[in-house]
Amino acid sequence: MIKGVEALDYEGLYEACYMQVYSFLLTLSRDRNLAEELTAQTFYKAMTTKSEFRGESEELTWLCAIAKNLYADEQRRRARQRETPPEGPEGAVSGVMEDDALDRDMAFRIHVILHDMPEPYKEVFQLRVFGELAFREIGRIFGKTETWARVTFHRARLKIQERMDGEDG
Repeated sequence: MIKGVEALDYEGLYEACYMQVYSFLLTLSRDRNLAEELTAQTFYKAMTTKSEFRGESEELTWLCAIAKNLYADEQRRRARQRETPPEGPEGAVSGVMEDDALDRDMAFRIHVILHDMPEPYKEVFQLRVFGELAFREIGRIFGKTETWARVTFHRARLKIQERMDGEDG
């Protein structure tokens, strides 16, 4: 049995368990995009958290537990968004206009951050979000693996989020 996270071969673990974790999340969510996103987050969290895999279960069981928790977090986040009371009829049009302005402002801020972002994060993020390419395709463009593309994209997202949080704080 493997005794700690440091001893795990993440590349091998990813290759061996990706489809099973993805299928598990697809079954829970019934949403391909959400399942793909949460699968990437699952492997990222497994690689970066300080909590250790103690070998008390199979690696797949450990990954599915992480995935299930991430899915539950996402469901709670979505439920909170649905609970936000809608504006009354008199504020509906102005509320939509305000939302559009906020969306445009957010998009502009992301583009400014992307402009200063180092490669390969910048290009991987743009290929994924704007080019709508699959991680496998992005990996092939760079001559790297699908795992590399997923991790690089996730790191780019974190860098963008950190910059945006820094601007707000």
